[in-house]
Amino acid sequence: MIKKMSSFAPATLAVTSVVFHIYLIFTGLLPNLITRPIHLALALPWVFVFGNKDKGLKKWTGYALCTIGLLGCLYITLNRDLLGEQYGSLEGSGQLFLALGLILVILEMARRAIKLALPTVAVIALLYGVLGQYLPGEFGHSGIPIDSFLGTLVVAEGGIWGQLTGVSVNVVAVFVILGAFVGVGEGGDAFMALATKVAGRYRAGAAKVSVISSAFFGSISGSASANVASTGAITIPAMKRLGYPPPFAAAVEAVASSGGQIMPPLMGAGAFIMAELLRVQYSQIMAIAIMPALLFFFAAWTGVDIFAKKYNLMGMKKEDIPEINRVIRLAPFFCLPFGTLLGILFFTDYTPQFASGVAIFVSAALLCTNIKYEFLYLRVFPRLLNACTTAARQIAVIASIIICAGLIIGVLNMTGLGVKITSIILSFSNGNLWVALILTAFACLILGMEVPTTAAYVICISVAGPALQELGLPAVYSHLFVFWFALLSTITPPVCGTVFIAAGMAETPWIPVAGHAMKLGLGLYLIPLAFIANPALLQTITHPFMATLAFLKIGLGLWLLSQGIIGGKFPKWMQLPFVVLGVLTIFTHGVGSW
Repeated sequence: MIKKMSSFAPATLAVTSVVFHIYLIFTGLLPNLITRPIHLALALPWVFVFGNKDKGLKKWTGYALCTIGLLGCLYITLNRDLLGEQYGSLEGSGQLFLALGLILVILEMARRAIKLALPTVAVIALLYGVLGQYLPGEFGHSGIPIDSFLGTLVVAEGGIWGQLTGVSVNVVAVFVILGAFVGVGEGGDAFMALATKVAGRYRAGAAKVSVISSAFFGSISGSASANVASTGAITIPAMKRLGYPPPFAAAVEAVASSGGQIMPPLMGAGAFIMAELLRVQYSQIMAIAIMPALLFFFAAWTGVDIFAKKYNLMGMKKEDIPEINRVIRLAPFFCLPFGTLLGILFFTDYTPQFASGVAIFVSAALLCTNIKYEFLYLRVFPRLLNACTTAARQIAVIASIIICAGLIIGVLNMTGLGVKITSIILSFSNGNLWVALILTAFACLILGMEVPTTAAYVICISVAGPALQELGLPAVYSHLFVFWFALLSTITPPVCGTVFIAAGMAETPWIPVAGHAMKLGLGLYLIPLAFIANPALLQTITHPFMATLAFLKIGLGLWLLSQGIIGGKFPKWMQLPFVVLGVLTIFTHGVGSW
C-alpha cells in the first residue's frame, strides 16, 4: 500500500505539471504572479522529495525546504493583488521571513539539481547587492534598502518571478514536454534508424551515425549531458565493437552531443530565452542559427572522416544497418510531430508555444501505436505517464537553473553592475571589437565551466552584450556569439561535462578523450568568430545567396583546418600550411556586412 502511494504521488504531480503547462498555451495569458509561483511549486517536489535519495537529516531537510517553498509560492499566488500595491517593497517581518525563506529554497534547489557553482555565484551577487555600498571605487553602489532589495527579488517581477522565469513557464516547459513525448515513443528509435541508414556504411560509419543521431536527438533534448547518456549508450559500444579506439569513440559522442544544443528546431532552453530577449519570432532564431549549426556538424563529420583514414576505421556491418522498410515505417514518429511544429511556425502566425502544443498532441497520439502500427491497448497509459514523468523532471531541473539565474540578473539590474562591467570591457578593448569579442569569449568559457550553458549565456549576455552592441555588433550576432561560447565548456578542460560522461561510458581516461574532442569540435571555437568575420552567414532570410557563399567559404576553411590539426594521410610538414590556409580562408575577405 505504501509503495503504491509513493508511486502515485509523483505520477499525479507529473500529470499535473504537464497539464498545467499545456493549459497555459490554449487559455490565454494569466497574471505572472500566479503562473510563475505555480511553475516553481510544481518543480520543488522533484528536487527536494522525489529526487532526494538521502536518509536521515538530509531527507527531512528536503521535506522542510519543499514545504517552505510551497507555502511561499501559495502566499505569492493568493496575495498577488496586495503585493502589486507594494511596488516591490516588503511590509512587515512576515514578508521578510518569506523572502529569506524563498531565496534559501531556490539556492538549495539549484545546488541539489546542478551542484554548487550556480548558487555560489548567486550568493556572491546577493552579498554584493546587500554590502556593495562598502566597496571602494567604481564597483561600489549607492546602497539599496533591504526591504526594497528583497522585495524586488521576491514579491515583484524583478528577480525570481522575472522575465527568465516567464520564459521557463511559457516556452521552455512546453518544448521540454514535446521532446519527452517524442523520445518516449518510437521517435528515439526513428532518429537512430535514419542516422544508421544514412551514414552507417561509410568508413567510421558508427562514429558518423553518432554525429547525425546526436544532431537529431540533441535538438529536442536541450541537454548535452542527456544526449550523451541516450545516444551514447548505443553508439559508444557499437564503435568499440568495431575496434575504434575508446578515447576517439567517447570524443565523437561528446562533441556531437554538445552540438545538439545549437541545432534547430529546438536548440535547448537558451534559444527560447534568446528569442524573448531579442523580441523576435522563434522561427527567425531558427533560420539564423541553422547554417552555423550545419557547419559545426560538417566540421565534426570531417574530423571523423580524417580520423577514419588515419586509423583505417571501418563502416558498420551490413546486418547492423536497418532495412529501408524499417526506416520508412519509423519515419512518421518524428516526421509528423516536427512537421507539424515547423509547418505552424513557418506558415502561420501562431506562437511557438501553440505550434509545440499541437505537436505534443500529435506525438501523444503516436504513443498509441508502434512500428507495426498496432494499437497498444495496454501500453498507452504507461507510455503517457512515462512521458509526463520525464517531462516534469526535466522542467524541474531547468526551472532550478533559470530561477536561480533570475536572482543574479535581478541583482545586476538593481545595482548597475552589468553597466560597470560593460564599461570595463569597453575600456580594456579600447574600442576594438575583436578584443572585446575575445574578452567576452573568455568570460563565457570561464563562466560556462561553473554553471550550465543556459545560465552562462543569460549572465554573460547581460553584462557583455551591451558592450559588444556599443562597439557596433548587432544584437542577434552578440547573442548567438555568447550562446555558442557558453557551450564551449562542455568539451573544454578542466570541466568538460560531456567528455567525463562519454569517457565513463567508454571506460577510458578522460584526458585523451578531451584532446580528441577539442580537435573534432574545433567548429565550436571558430564558427562564432567566423560569422562575425562573415556576417552574411546569419542573413539567411534577407540575403540567402550571400549566406550560401559565406557557408561554403567557412566550410572550406574548416576542412583545411581539420586536415592540419588532426593530421590525415598528408605529410606532417603540410599540417602547418593547411592550418594557415584554413585561417586565411575563414577570416580574410569576409562575406557580407551588418
